[in-house]
Amino acid sequence: MSDFDAIFVGAGHNSLAGAAHLALKGWKIAVFEKNPVIGGAVQTREVTLSGFRHDLGAMNLSLFAGSAFHKKYANELNAAGLEFAPVADCFASVFPDGRWFGVSTDIEKTVARLAAFSSEDAETWRNLAGGFMGEAEHLFRLLGSPMSGRALAGTGWNLWRKKGFLGALDTAKLLLSSPRAWLDETFVSPQVKATLAAWGMHLDFAPDIAGGAVFPYLESMANQSFGMVLGRGGADTMIYALENMVANAGGLIFSGAEVVEITTSGDKATGVRLSSGETHTATKAVIAGVAPGALAGKLLPGGSGNAGFDTAMKKFRHAPGTMMIHLALDSLPDWSAGAELKSFAYVHVAPSLDQMARTYQQAIAGLLPDEPVLVVGQPTAIDPSRAPEGKHVLWVQVRVLPAEVKDDAAGEIAPDHWDAIKERYADRAIALIEAHAPGLAEKILGRVVFSPIDLERENPNLVGGDQICGSHNIAQNFLFRPARGFARWNTPVQNLHLIGAATWPGAGTGAGSGYMLAQQLGGR
Repeated sequence: MSDFDAIFVGAGHNSLAGAAHLALKGWKIAVFEKNPVIGGAVQTREVTLSGFRHDLGAMNLSLFAGSAFHKKYANELNAAGLEFAPVADCFASVFPDGRWFGVSTDIEKTVARLAAFSSEDAETWRNLAGGFMGEAEHLFRLLGSPMSGRALAGTGWNLWRKKGFLGALDTAKLLLSSPRAWLDETFVSPQVKATLAAWGMHLDFAPDIAGGAVFPYLESMANQSFGMVLGRGGADTMIYALENMVANAGGLIFSGAEVVEITTSGDKATGVRLSSGETHTATKAVIAGVAPGALAGKLLPGGSGNAGFDTAMKKFRHAPGTMMIHLALDSLPDWSAGAELKSFAYVHVAPSLDQMARTYQQAIAGLLPDEPVLVVGQPTAIDPSRAPEGKHVLWVQVRVLPAEVKDDAAGEIAPDHWDAIKERYADRAIALIEAHAPGLAEKILGRVVFSPIDLERENPNLVGGDQICGSHNIAQNFLFRPARGFARWNTPVQNLHLIGAATWPGAGTGAGSGYMLAQQLGGR
């Protein structure tokens, strides 16, 4: 048995960022990770062929690069091995009529592409980009602050002071609007609307779900203004830099060490018990980077002492599942819409708002979507070091899917467990890409498919293949993430805290929950 000031359960990037900050503040820290490899949903492995490095989950590290944690610790992270690969051609969408639209950091390129669809949209884009820094100040302040009354009041006051009452209402409307509502008000071209709406699908916002407009807005304008970054060599450059920071500050990280119980005395967390039987004590905090259901249903076998909290954790709503397809390629896809698409980090195959809405409803109903939304990542277009010379990897995210398959909307695949049908469904996704990039199948040197159930097996936080660890719909966001009264990473158990994508400020690689809680506990 060992004594620590704080123990972290799980070694995802939020835990590692929080552990690094507290260790640098002089706390005695331990991090226990069930899996043999740390990193949670940020991992890079050679899963197809030797020399081909695939990001198994997160690929985009822009949120981490722009985070408060990175701003404070950039020098330490760089010394610990963090390397970014900047992206100028950020994201694009391809359409059935053979056209495409994409966003690059060169605004003249973006606007010229827009003008081919609508001169009115081109002018609108210039205006949005010109006003983005003023709007972003308030949105980033909201997303980068603890979910407390004081922080919200400060954000609201700053918003009202700088934009006035009507301007503040405009921001509030953006936060409450559905993607379709905002896009219909703002743009004319259906293709431009579809390109931006695809970002809402990343966070469980189909086109008609309230509260989803802000994500397409932020992603498109941030990419236009700042570009995007990937991790050089793989997204795990972030994880290993964080690991080195923790170790350099004296913290300890144990992999292959499963926590099976958070121990308590009275109403206070006192430490953890491992599957090996070992126990370790924490005098100041136990910080769990787990899915809410695992906290109430497993790690606290006797419950938290608060029936309402326990019920809320068990009923925490997860988003639909995802399939990941990793391809080792002889060369990049030959996009029929134009060779320029080979330079983009992401190419979406999501042709319309109606298609995205239909796909979402099919998945919610337990059906295999006939035409899933595809996010095709081309990381080796940006960072050739991830594959042997002249070769490439393709990162294909298939959204959105049911965890349990009741039927197939296309009527082609009999319902069965994902283990039995995942390869056939992956064939459907590849065929959708091939419709826009003929000859892709002949380029494939190796293929590995992770079904929604495979993703949960790899990482229990991804319940049903939910890569964002919980829907971000309004009823489960802001002051309600993960539940009303517990949005500041607190629980009814004294000294026990919950962090990770299921908590405020939600999914992504920004390390917000881990870092903000660590500041709250150990000071800035």
